[in-house]
Amino acid sequence: MLVLNKNKMKDIINIEKFFMEVEKIVAGKTIPLEKINKRKNHFKLLVSTVLSARTKDETTAPIVEELFKYIKTPEDLARINNKKLEKIIYGTGFYKTKARNLKRLGKMLVEDFDSRVPDTIEELIKLPGVGRKTANLVVSVGFNKKGICVDTHVHRITNRWGYVKTKNPFQTEMELRKKLPKKYWKKINSLLVKFGKYFCKPINPPCEECPLNEECEYGKKI
Repeated sequence: MLVLNKNKMKDIINIEKFFMEVEKIVAGKTIPLEKINKRKNHFKLLVSTVLSARTKDETTAPIVEELFKYIKTPEDLARINNKKLEKIIYGTGFYKTKARNLKRLGKMLVEDFDSRVPDTIEELIKLPGVGRKTANLVVSVGFNKKGICVDTHVHRITNRWGYVKTKNPFQTEMELRKKLPKKYWKKINSLLVKFGKYFCKPINPPCEECPLNEECEYGKKI
């Protein structure tokens, strides 16, 4: 008699239903960087995402707009005075480190990529200050290619659901690449950032109000 592993017998959540419900919950909600991300300016998208690391979108968005009054191209970024750059991006977390990385990033784009933003994750993560989260976002949103941008919201919520069992965003990305239908790859970050910001918050989420609470692993424990 064939004996199945209990983990294989256990049904994963109905991800189609989960996404459908999340889309209803966040309908009409926006996040500050979304407008920038939709402009298809690969350079601006890259820079804004680097600046957004460990900083709230509400803080990052106006700083990005201010910065792009002074820089339009990778050449501009490579040339801008470091003290001036630090002053402009002062409101973001770790602004001194980000200023150094952005200067090196601009120089590297000019020298190694002919002033273009690369369109692969492998090339993007070679740039200073660019991790997999930023690379995946640029690839998926900027170039409309397959990528899964995993930030703290995506990592937290997919683990709460029980869809993945991972310890960090990198593991989450790798697991999602294995099992998440590709039609959700591009939209997962935008949807779950809104869901995590307005509803499924890190602390005291209103699980009793969530239409998914009977199927969500976290909601069942409340």
